[in-house]
Amino acid sequence: MALKQRYVAATRSGVIAMLAGALAACATSDGLLSDMRPVYQWLIPEERSEADRELDKRRKPVELLQFYNVRSGMRVLDMGTGAGYNAELLVRAVGPTGYVYAQNTQDSLDKFVKGRFEARRKEYPIMRRVIHLVRDFESPVPSDIRQLDLVTFNFVYHDTVWLGVDRARMNRAVFDALKPGGVYIVADHSAHPGTLGSAAKSLHRIDETLVREEIAAAGFKLVAEGDFLRNAEDPRDTLVFKSEVPTDRFILKFVKP
Repeated sequence: MALKQRYVAATRSGVIAMLAGALAACATSDGLLSDMRPVYQWLIPEERSEADRELDKRRKPVELLQFYNVRSGMRVLDMGTGAGYNAELLVRAVGPTGYVYAQNTQDSLDKFVKGRFEARRKEYPIMRRVIHLVRDFESPVPSDIRQLDLVTFNFVYHDTVWLGVDRARMNRAVFDALKPGGVYIVADHSAHPGTLGSAAKSLHRIDETLVREEIAAAGFKLVAEGDFLRNAEDPRDTLVFKSEVPTDRFILKFVKP
């Protein structure tokens, strides 16, 4: 790497570390962050793969981190992490004093991920701080991991339907792993109201009402909804991988009382 390139990289790394630390200092008295989108923007690396850049267009990582309200020092679990796209964003935000656990099932690793998580670890050294947990959804973390601040579950909840996961047990396990006041965030592709989980395998979509009801049954309280991934133009009757328009996606924030 040329001297100028090394200087730019070092400077950016230093600024990112400083901004990640600033997330802890910018919390308001009620524990919520003000508009920290500029800070989160700096946490997104310039050296993005083409696959990540495409995901960025659909997932809006800056708005996502803002909705998470994630900050330095947090202990976070990313369920159904796949290749680690979301886990990488989280580990950049929690800084060196935080912890990120990334859960995958063995079946998912064998059939779908196929080495992509480890490839991300090699490409981005910061991923070495992510603790990879290979566990079933019903028990996403070991019993000694408790008092988590945040659990994220993006675009995989519908899969737990057709996979036959005991979702009541899964959501209760998340509840038990969080500290009081801890946050559980679920995002997924919308199906038509009233369809419940019937489109989970055929279209990879889920009825938002089903998610709300199942998570509330575990003891959580819904506190916020994000509209930045919504798309009223989505007919919600096509397979998400073949949709000609961005899918309508809900994102729900629950809290453990």
